[in-house]
Amino acid sequence: MSVSFRSGFIRLLTISLLLLFCYQAFSGTEKFRTPKFRVIAFYRAENDQGHISFVHEANRWFAKMAVVCDFTYDSTNDWDNMNLGFLSGYQVVIFLDARPEKSSQREAFKKYMEAGGAWMGFHFSAFTMNQTAFPQNWDWYHNTFLGSGEYSGNNGGPTSAVLHVDDKRNPAVRHLPRTFTSSPNEWYKWNNDLRKNPAIRILVSIDSSSFPLGTGPKLNEIWHSGYYPVVWTNRNYRMLYINIGHNDIDYEHNANAELSQTFSNKEVDRLVMNGLYWLARKRKQFKGSEEGF
Repeated sequence: MSVSFRSGFIRLLTISLLLLFCYQAFSGTEKFRTPKFRVIAFYRAENDQGHISFVHEANRWFAKMAVVCDFTYDSTNDWDNMNLGFLSGYQVVIFLDARPEKSSQREAFKKYMEAGGAWMGFHFSAFTMNQTAFPQNWDWYHNTFLGSGEYSGNNGGPTSAVLHVDDKRNPAVRHLPRTFTSSPNEWYKWNNDLRKNPAIRILVSIDSSSFPLGTGPKLNEIWHSGYYPVVWTNRNYRMLYINIGHNDIDYEHNANAELSQTFSNKEVDRLVMNGLYWLARKRKQFKGSEEGF
C-alpha cells in the first residue's frame, strides 16, 4: 500500500467514523432531520493552564464536529459580543471557561435565556468565590440559573472518576451507560445542595465507587464520601451545565505539558453532542433585534 493511498484511506476512515458517531449519538431519540443550527462559544483562556488547554481543545473539537454533524460553530474571546443583537444569530451559547463580567453583558445574557435561548457551560464557567478575582456578585446566575451558589472546594489535581447517570429521561444522557469513566478532571463541590432545589434536575453525579477520589496533598482534597453533582439542568431554562473542563497538566515540573484531553472519551463526547442537539432542538425562533426577545 503506497504512502499516499494509506494516508487517503486513513483520512476517509476518520471521516466515516465521525459520521458513524453522529448517527449513533442521536439514534434512538425522536426522529428529526439533521438540525442546522448555529453555536457561539465564549472563552477567555487566561486562568490556569488546565483550563487554557481545555479551551483550545474544545475549540478544535467543536469545529470538527460542526463540519461532520452539520451545524455552525463560532468562538470568540470578545465578551462585548455578549449583546442581544449578536446573540440573536445563534441557537446555542457556550461558556467554555468564564462568565460575563460587565453588567451590560450579564443583562443581555439573562434576557437571552429568559426569552428561550439555550446555553451550555463547562467547569470554570460556574466558578465563583469571594475574595478571589471571581467574587459572588451575580446572584441570578449562580443561585437562580445554576443553583449551585459559591464554589466550596475541589479534589486536588485532575483525575478520572466513575460517573453515575442519575436521571436517564433527559436526551443528553438517555443513551449513556448507567456508569462510565470520565476523562481526567478537577471536580468541584458547591455551597448549595442542588438536590434541595426543585428547579434543578441532576443528570450525572460522581459514583460512590470512585471514592477515595482526589490527589491531595491536602486531606480535604481527598473525598471519601458525599454527593457531588457533575451535570445538571434547570427546568426553567434551556441550559446544561457540565463540570468537566480541566485537562491534566504537568504542573510539578513547571513544563505545562498536557497530560490528558477531555474529548478523547467516547461517553463524554456523546454527552456533550447529545446535550448540544437537545438544546438546539428546543430553542425558540428568535428575531434579529432586541424587540424580538
